[in-house]
Amino acid sequence: MSTHFQEDEILGKAYDARLMRRLLRYLRPYRRAVTASIVLLLLAAAADLAGPYFVKVAIDHYIQVRDMGGVAVVSALYLGTVIVGAAVRYWQNYITQIVGQQVMYELRMEVFTHLQRLAVAFFAGNPVGRLMTRITNDVDTLYEMVTSGVVTVFGDVFLLVGVVAAMVWLDWRLALVAFSVVPALVALTSWFQARSRESYRAIRIRIARINAYLNENLMGMSIVQLFNRERANAARFDDLNRDHLTAHLEAVWSFALFYPAVGFLGAVATALLIWYGGGQVVQHAVTLGVLIAFIQYTERFFRPIQDLAEKYNILQAAMASSERIFRVLDEPVTVEDPTDPAPLPRVRGQIEFRNVWFAYPATEPAGPEEAGPPGEARSAPGRGEPPVPAGTDGWVLRGVSFAIRPGESVAFVGHTGAGKTSIINLITRFYDPQRGQVLVDGVDIRRYAQRDLRRHIGLVLQDVFLFSGTVASNIRLGNREISDDEIRRAAQFVNAHRFIEELPDRYATSVVERGATLSSGQRQLIAFARAISHNPEILLVLDEATSSVDTETELLIQEALQNVLRGRTSIIIAHRLSTIQNVDRILVLHKGRIVEEGTHRELLARGGIYTKLYQLQYRDQELRQTADMSGDRATDARSE
Repeated sequence: MSTHFQEDEILGKAYDARLMRRLLRYLRPYRRAVTASIVLLLLAAAADLAGPYFVKVAIDHYIQVRDMGGVAVVSALYLGTVIVGAAVRYWQNYITQIVGQQVMYELRMEVFTHLQRLAVAFFAGNPVGRLMTRITNDVDTLYEMVTSGVVTVFGDVFLLVGVVAAMVWLDWRLALVAFSVVPALVALTSWFQARSRESYRAIRIRIARINAYLNENLMGMSIVQLFNRERANAARFDDLNRDHLTAHLEAVWSFALFYPAVGFLGAVATALLIWYGGGQVVQHAVTLGVLIAFIQYTERFFRPIQDLAEKYNILQAAMASSERIFRVLDEPVTVEDPTDPAPLPRVRGQIEFRNVWFAYPATEPAGPEEAGPPGEARSAPGRGEPPVPAGTDGWVLRGVSFAIRPGESVAFVGHTGAGKTSIINLITRFYDPQRGQVLVDGVDIRRYAQRDLRRHIGLVLQDVFLFSGTVASNIRLGNREISDDEIRRAAQFVNAHRFIEELPDRYATSVVERGATLSSGQRQLIAFARAISHNPEILLVLDEATSSVDTETELLIQEALQNVLRGRTSIIIAHRLSTIQNVDRILVLHKGRIVEEGTHRELLARGGIYTKLYQLQYRDQELRQTADMSGDRATDARSE
């Protein structure tokens, strides 16, 4: 099995100024709150800097002269700065968290809204799990950067600069002694950043491999179990998981070494201060208060360095997440509404294709879930054909032209890959053709707003998607104009009312994800009820919708199909020719072209492709019936 994974699952640069500028634009509406947060952070850092100085004043000016009144005053001032610092940090943290939550809310909405505007082709090449990660995990990573990185780094830098200034101001010689470990600290920090960068990259690569392998295995679990691949796949997953563990342990080793090493350098600086500063105190060159203040400032000097190193890791994750999020936001909307859409309050149902040439966008070579729109074969241009557009997989429809009258029922048939599903995709405007026009009521559908066009189209597929909610909500699909009585009438019209009434809560029965608690036939009947309740003038049906149900349910669905087709412009994508013998017209597609047209009887009389398809399909049915009869006789013989 493949362990393909996308490069966008790993990361780009450790710091990208372009991405950072784009991220900071989301903070512009909250510039006042961000400014207030930074000011509060600076005040908190200033309060932190005042502490050692108060200790120095208390020792040098009051303790040594036994002035307890002065000691009490300085102690009160010290306690006051601690209280003020705590209060300031509370408000700073509160404001930052509020801003962070608001920014992430808006970013999530922007990503979700943009995803809803993208064409179906985008989702054919991007697994659902990856897109969910963009809206959830990646946005959460940016939240951590906003709250713990962008703002608080100002406090760390200010504290670091303030400590250096205070130490130099108190005594430059003691400052030089304390800073003697800085070269080693710089080298250690540089090593840690490089090591952390490589460790983070290794972890991302390995987790991407695990995600790809998991996705492939879970999607193909029936095949895994059928061919007894559980042990082999578990062994392969163990290898990937152990590789991921090793990468994490290497990162843990870097972290485990860095922080104690920084602490050790801080201890060395403190020891040097005690050794050199103690001598200066003995010689009365430096006061005891200055030495103790220096020791406390040294501890404050190393603390923000450790914090900044941790924020470097947050920054790495944020850059990777922002790059992935902006890649989604930068995805162009290929199927757009016109600036001045034509009105479409009602349609007669006339459909026309005029010399339509269509090719699907090329999909990236990825896992099976990214294989592009299913059901159509791609091929290179033939002699006299226009060149294949760049970034596509070859022509699927070649100069297709036909017209369907209002209220007419038309079926499309052909071998797999002939272009049948593409007809549906173009009418619903999931895709736009590269050449030619698709017209509804004589108007190019690109002149209509997509919402207006699709409001008049009903689509019934084999793989019915039911949302979490109730049976009624799945029929209504958020359209509050559809009353409960209309839902019941629609269900009765398509023979769904009887089984719905037998459910525990009838129309209020909860539907789990994708309708897993309902049979495939019940889901199909709900799909027909959904289509009829919205009262579309144009109905598009894939007859695969009845291919995986029992005989009794199939009869119900066929009856429902006849009911919903009556009086509507109907297009049936036919795979089983027995379902379309009574339609008004049949169009035969072959390699993206319409090669035959007529009624069922007319096409059989011609002896062309339709006749061959019909004979082939009925021969397969006879073979299956013969096999079933043989099996029944063998069973009877054993029972005797």
